[in-house]
Amino acid sequence: MSDGAEVTAAAIARLAGVGRAAVSNWRRRYTDFPRPVGGTETSPAFSLADVESWLRDHGKLAEAPLREQVRRRLESAPEGHGPALVRAGEHLAGLRELLNTDPVAEARGALDRMMRETGPAAAFEQLLADYFEANPRQYSLTPEPTAALMARLAGPGESVLDPACGSAELLAAAATGPADGSGGPGASGRPAALYGQETDPLLARLAALRLTLRTGSAAAGRCAVDVRTEDALRTEPPADAPLVAAVLCHPPYNERNWGHDELAYDPRWAYGLPARTESELAWVQHALARLRPGGTAVLLLPPAVAARRTGRRVRAALLRKGALRALLALPPGAAAPHSLPLHLWVLRKPDGAADAASRLLLMDASGGRADGAEPPPWERTAADMLAVWRAHEAGETVPEQSGVCATLPVIDLLDEEVDLSPARHLLPSGTGTDAAALASVRAELERTLRRTLDLTAADDPALPDRRSAAPGSTALPEATVGELARTGALEVHLATADAVTTAPGDVVIPVQGRGAAYVVAEGEGGARLGKPLCLLRPDPAALDAWFVAGFLRSTANTRQASSYASSSSRIDVRRLRLPRLPLERQRAYGERFRLLAEFEAALRRVGEVGEEFVQGMFDGLADGTVPPA
Repeated sequence: MSDGAEVTAAAIARLAGVGRAAVSNWRRRYTDFPRPVGGTETSPAFSLADVESWLRDHGKLAEAPLREQVRRRLESAPEGHGPALVRAGEHLAGLRELLNTDPVAEARGALDRMMRETGPAAAFEQLLADYFEANPRQYSLTPEPTAALMARLAGPGESVLDPACGSAELLAAAATGPADGSGGPGASGRPAALYGQETDPLLARLAALRLTLRTGSAAAGRCAVDVRTEDALRTEPPADAPLVAAVLCHPPYNERNWGHDELAYDPRWAYGLPARTESELAWVQHALARLRPGGTAVLLLPPAVAARRTGRRVRAALLRKGALRALLALPPGAAAPHSLPLHLWVLRKPDGAADAASRLLLMDASGGRADGAEPPPWERTAADMLAVWRAHEAGETVPEQSGVCATLPVIDLLDEEVDLSPARHLLPSGTGTDAAALASVRAELERTLRRTLDLTAADDPALPDRRSAAPGSTALPEATVGELARTGALEVHLATADAVTTAPGDVVIPVQGRGAAYVVAEGEGGARLGKPLCLLRPDPAALDAWFVAGFLRSTANTRQASSYASSSSRIDVRRLRLPRLPLERQRAYGERFRLLAEFEAALRRVGEVGEEFVQGMFDGLADGTVPPA
C-alpha cells in the first residue's frame, strides 16, 4: 500500500459510511486517531493506509462495493484523480500493465473484479461518472438522452466527427447506435470511424479510452478511433484529412477569444465571417466544412444564436444556400444551462441537388408556452422530433401543428432580422380563434361565473349570515401539530427527510414561500412529496382533514409558527396550532373550509378562462376568423 495516498475528512466519512460530523467527533474523542499528514488547518489530509488501519481496528470500516473501493484509490492518487483514471482506463483497455510501484496498482484487484462483473466498457463508464460527479463545476456534459437524439437525427454515416468532443458523450452515442441498428450513423447503426478534437489533454485521453472500450465491445466489432488534443477552430486540418458523413457538436458558448482576428480570411467562412460575439456560428461553419457533400451536422446551441442581430447575415446565407434544414427547440433541462430551451440545428452540406431546401422545418418542444402545461416526457419528445425530421428529410408533407411544428418557405424567413426562433413563427396552440372553440370557452366561463355566484348566495353555508354573526369569539383549547403527532392523531412528513407519496385525505402545506394548505382529493394521490412541502396525514378517527387544512391557513397561526431568515420566512409546522374539538364539530368547520376552497378555485378558474376568452377574441378579430359583429 502506498504511503503517498491521502484522504480528506469527507473521504474518511465515505470509507466508514458515516457523516463528516462523526469523523470530527472521532478526532476529538480518540487520541490514537491518525494525525494529518498534509492539507490545511481547515481541510486536513490523512494517510489512507493509517486511516484504514484505524477504522479496521475500531470496527468502523464499512465494506464498500468494488466501484467505491476503486474510486477511493483513484481519488487519493498523488498525481490526481484524472491522470489516475486514465491509467485505470488503459489497464481496462489492455493498453497498460499496472506496475506494483504505480499507486493505481493498489486498486488493481478491485478493478479486475469490477471488469469481470460488468465488462471493461461499463466499468470505465462508472469510474468516469464518479470523476465527473466529483468535479461538477469543471465540466459541462451532454446528457445521454440528448446525445442519443442528436446521433439519431444525424442519420446513417460511416464516419462521425465531434470537433469539441469533451469526454465524448456524442461520439459514444453515435458509436452505440440504436439497438435495432436503425437510424444511427453507419449502415448497421454504428460508424466505422470516430474522430474527435478537444483542447483539454486529459479530456481528450479520457474520450479516446471511452470510445476504444465502447467500440471494442460492440457487436459490430472495433472501429477506428482518432481523438486529438487540438483547438478545432484554430488548427488547420491536414490536406489529406477525410471529410466525414456526420458531425455532432455541443460547442462552448459565448466565447470571445475563439480566433476571430487570426481567422478572418479562413476558407471555412463560406457563409460569411462570424462576428466576434458569434462563436457558435463559427462552429456551425466549421462543421459544414468538415462534411462531405450531402453529409449532416447536428449542433446543440443556445436559443440566442437563432435571433441575435450580429448573426443575421450568416443565418441568411445558410438559408439561401440550403445548408440549414431544421431548427428544433428542446425543453428546458436538455443540457446545461438547464434553464434554457436549447436549440438543435440540423444542417446538410449542399450537394447540388435542385430545390433540395426550399423550406425550413421549425419545431418547438419547449412545452406549455400557451397554457402553462408541463412538457411531455422526453421519450415522446425525442420520438416526435425524429418522426417529423425524417418526414421532412424524405420530402414528405409535414402536417402543421399549432405551437409545435411547421415547415416554412425559406423566402419568408429572409427578412431584416432573419430571426429563426421557432416560437416566433409558430402560431401558439390553444388560442381558440375558431368560433366553436371560442363558444366552448365562453360556455365554461359562464358556468364558472354562475358557480362563484352560487357559492356567495345568502343561504350558502360557506359564509355566515351577517345578521346572526356573533360580535365576538370564544377562545378554544388548542394543541400543536407536534403534540398531535406524538399522540398519533396525525403523522408529519417532511420532503427533505422522507420519501413519501401523497394519498387522498392528506394535508399538504408549503413550509417556505407562498402557498396555502390543501387537502389531497380522491383520485389525486400518488405524487412524490417535493421541497418545500410538508405532508400531514391525519387519523380520520381523530381529525377531519379539511378542519386541519382550514385552521392551518389562519394568518395568526402561520405568523406565530414562522421563523425569518433574511427576507424569507419558513414555517415550523410542528408549532402550528389546532383547536381541540370533537370530531362532529371539526366536520362542521371542515365543510365550511372545503366550500371556501372550492370558491377560491372557482375564482381562480374564472380568471384563467376569462383571459383565454379575451385573448381568443383578440386573435380571432385580428386574423379574421371572428367578424366584428
